[in-house]
Amino acid sequence: MNVPRTAQVVAGAVALAGLVGTPATAAPRTSLAALADQDVAAGAPGVIVRLDDGRGRVTTVARQAPWTRADHRLTADDQFRMGSNTKTMVATLLLQLVAEQRIGLTDTVDKWLPGAVANGDTITVRMLLNHTSGLPDYSIEYDKQRYDPEVLPTITGQRRHTWTPGELLGVAAKYPVNFAPGARFSYSNTNYIALGMILERVTGDSLADLLRDRIFRPLGLTGTYLAADGRFGDRLAHGYEPDAAHLAPLLEAFGAPAGTAFIGPNRHEHVDVTGISPSWAWAAGAIVSTPRDWERFLGALLSGRLLPAAQLAEMRSTVEDPAGSGRYGLGLMEYTNSCGTVWGHTGGIPGYASQNYTDATGRRTVTVVTISQFGTKFPEVQAADQKLVDAAVCTMLGRPIS
Repeated sequence: MNVPRTAQVVAGAVALAGLVGTPATAAPRTSLAALADQDVAAGAPGVIVRLDDGRGRVTTVARQAPWTRADHRLTADDQFRMGSNTKTMVATLLLQLVAEQRIGLTDTVDKWLPGAVANGDTITVRMLLNHTSGLPDYSIEYDKQRYDPEVLPTITGQRRHTWTPGELLGVAAKYPVNFAPGARFSYSNTNYIALGMILERVTGDSLADLLRDRIFRPLGLTGTYLAADGRFGDRLAHGYEPDAAHLAPLLEAFGAPAGTAFIGPNRHEHVDVTGISPSWAWAAGAIVSTPRDWERFLGALLSGRLLPAAQLAEMRSTVEDPAGSGRYGLGLMEYTNSCGTVWGHTGGIPGYASQNYTDATGRRTVTVVTISQFGTKFPEVQAADQKLVDAAVCTMLGRPIS
């Protein structure tokens, strides 16, 4: 899941590395490995890169701090909690139903979920998809940028509770709307909880079944699933957050009260948060996947295999995100750096932060995952992380790393 925009503000050594490439491309890929080393040295518990240049060459880089090795040997073939990247898949499902004329982008929320959200008679499906609904986020108080006291303990693992979608909308209903429907952009996970419920109402199928039958199985995404709780297998890379003492300097920026701490096994000034349930994220951020699976999905999406041209064009119709570094379409982000423009999404959920991008054709793809979310917000880690992401995007686009 994404943290509030205002919140986007440990040392380790190389422990594991993998590089695949031809001699002609060794230099930029070596640079990516060096940047991954710097990311871990800055304090990231671990980071992976997987890059497909669209010409049959795949590069993988995996680095982790030595203290993480006893839990898991990190590779680019691991599973990761993908956080808000989930939104792109949910939006794809919705647009498939639009193409089938089972629902319209101008349909109101009340048409499908009567009385479920404030202003449901004027908020449209499109507004949910592009975060212009004005609905408050159920996990964050919009005006104070503070975590909701009911939801925060489940995010940190202090409280075990399996949230239902209806309960999450009920939490959001405690807060006033942010603005009139359609007035502007404001990222809110509530939008995608409502979209997940609409998908189930329109089809009569569960969200997990829809994802499986319409995306996972057709694309052969064998390492991808919608997590319902904190259970995990051997393929899931372990994720970490700073322990209470080291998390404390970040709390004010993140809108969390003093004393907030994650629950899990202690690991070298960190906590292993791998088993915290993501039920509070559901359609907004609970998918588990692998870099290869996600790149296959993005490639299929942007190349037109999952949506007709009209719906793909709608997905890429963007609005300005004034607080971010790009623009937002219908569950799809447009990100531009010095090397060009790419499409994809970002994700953050305890233990995992990820960025997944493809070019406009879906032929070239890149994934960067760091096995920490809050831990990437220390300024030195954040800078090293973003430098690696931008270098990976440049390499994907065939541009020199600056």
